[in-house]
Amino acid sequence: MRLIIAEDEVLLRAGLTRLLTDEGYDVVAAASTGTELVTATLALRPDLVITDIRMPPTHTREGIAAALRLRAEVPSLAVLLLSQHVDSAGATELLADGAQGVGYLLKQRIIDVDPFLQAVRAVLDGGTVVDASVVEGMMRRRRTDNPVDRLSPRRRETLALMAQDMSNARIAEELVVTEHAVARNISAIFETLDLPPSTTEHRRVLAVLAYLDRPGP
Repeated sequence: MRLIIAEDEVLLRAGLTRLLTDEGYDVVAAASTGTELVTATLALRPDLVITDIRMPPTHTREGIAAALRLRAEVPSLAVLLLSQHVDSAGATELLADGAQGVGYLLKQRIIDVDPFLQAVRAVLDGGTVVDASVVEGMMRRRRTDNPVDRLSPRRRETLALMAQDMSNARIAEELVVTEHAVARNISAIFETLDLPPSTTEHRRVLAVLAYLDRPGP
């Protein structure tokens, strides 16, 4: 798999490149700005872009802006965002643009190498991986009329784990319950969120989007 890494911190960029190269990935380019990322991605067409959200020159939304543009031009491109801070609006914007093959991790999570590599594989496989802290931050941006608020604490916890792209088996292990209990809770979540069975829409993705879709305060 071919990757591009966009990160303005030289040591972190070099560390990620070394780590992923050692894991067998082909890091075809490294960028330090959003403009460089867009140019390199459109020229080299990698499978995955790993990008910081805040990069020069303004250190605000260069990474997320580049990711949104690239997803619009290359819909099959997988994107994994890295950030030191929770940008709930930016994460929701990217997820709403198309949740498959999207991830959002806080940089401190990279210290835990195995979970980071699992996230890379999951996003490359078309999954959606959202850091638990990011989900927590998004929960604070609640709508008073959001049906998610009607879920029980255990079902909201289940939905938070769904947002981290966990399977039913992983959720059961995390919550120390049976897979049958997890399936029952997920069915109840779909019912509460008015998500009937559909052949054209992925209910898990729609449920996660409903969970994360909060306007600013």
